[in-house]
Amino acid sequence: MPVLPEPIQNLITALERLPGIGPKSASRLAFFLLGAPDEVSQLLADALQQLKTATGQCPICFNITRADQPQCEICADPKRDQTILCVVEEPMDLLALERTGGFPGRYHVLHGVLSPIEGIGPENLKIRPLLERVRTGQVREVLVATNPSMEGDATALYLRQQLLPLGVRVTRLARGLPVGSDLEYADQNTILRALAGRQEMN
Repeated sequence: MPVLPEPIQNLITALERLPGIGPKSASRLAFFLLGAPDEVSQLLADALQQLKTATGQCPICFNITRADQPQCEICADPKRDQTILCVVEEPMDLLALERTGGFPGRYHVLHGVLSPIEGIGPENLKIRPLLERVRTGQVREVLVATNPSMEGDATALYLRQQLLPLGVRVTRLARGLPVGSDLEYADQNTILRALAGRQEMN
């Protein structure tokens, strides 16, 4: 079996670590970059470097934002309704909801879900800052938009238990979203129906 030069093999190995990229796809990408003009590789290298150095988390909602901004564009927008918060698992879920144009409020990104099997507890998520935001008294409704999975449902129930004593309305996206699916892959009409049909958590 022929041995690839170390730089190529290192790139293939690195690409294989990306989600959805297997050995064949990683090899195709590596050889494409090898044969592509130098500016293609340089653009990719620059983009990857800036991904880490020029981005950060919004200190209010924990969405991804530019590192040089004090808060994200949504939190800084005075037109957004401060009385309703939508809680999502990941920034990609926030983007999926924003694409619908159907949510007027603000967000809170947990950066994960509760998963005892993987050792992820409330202290590993952005739950404490969420409760602190609600305690300020401006929030009237918290829409829990975790994914309809076992972990998402468990996280939603935990949030409900923590939020109800604070005197806010706690709602959940309607089951227009298929169980086991992710917001990231849902179409806009499905998400809009789920937003419109949100219900009290019982």
